[in-house]
Amino acid sequence: MKLLLVEDDRVLSDSIKDILTEIGEVTAVYDGAEAIFEGESGIYDLIVLDLMLPEVSGEQVLTTLREKMIYCPVLILTAKDSFEDKMKGFRNGADDYLTKPFHREELLVRSQALLRRSLGLHNRNELVQEKLVIDLDGHLVYYDQQEIQLQGKEFDLLAYFMQNSKRIITKDQLFDRIWGFQSDTTLSVVEVYMSNLRKHLKPYQIDGWIKTIRNVGYIFQVPEERL
Repeated sequence: MKLLLVEDDRVLSDSIKDILTEIGEVTAVYDGAEAIFEGESGIYDLIVLDLMLPEVSGEQVLTTLREKMIYCPVLILTAKDSFEDKMKGFRNGADDYLTKPFHREELLVRSQALLRRSLGLHNRNELVQEKLVIDLDGHLVYYDQQEIQLQGKEFDLLAYFMQNSKRIITKDQLFDRIWGFQSDTTLSVVEVYMSNLRKHLKPYQIDGWIKTIRNVGYIFQVPEERL
């Protein structure tokens, strides 16, 4: 999982980051402008957002991302605890609202609940599409109970597609998500690994579930006749 933490208090940010690393990889930013820049990349599974930020407020961050059709779940984590503040947060597009001070376990539980709902995770931390199953804990892939051998980045690609089923994903998004902004490799690596992934899926006749959209990217979708 990739999480974006937006908190301007760096000491508190470090503490929250330590908590959230139990769930996934956490990127921390400290102001609203950075939050919008990172959020627009579309590579995050969850955003934990403070409201009282310098220059660009958390409220502006949230409304801007929703206007740009960034729909990943947002958990507001703030000291603003009035009923009106909470209602405004939900109207602006927040998925949950937690006030400071907070209990460590509550932050974890709320974050995990949002991720399960948004990613369609089952109780066993699995992604399931028809007979295709990804065991995220075991790093294993099965189709009709037969294991599909995938290497690290191939596994990551398939998991990301299944997490974003029926959504168009650009090559830039795949590169940033799987290889990272700081990677020394080039964008062409995406096509190489996509070709490898499809070769592994072809014996099960499910390679066509990943469609190439020319000059745009890819989309993962189970054909209707298979449903």
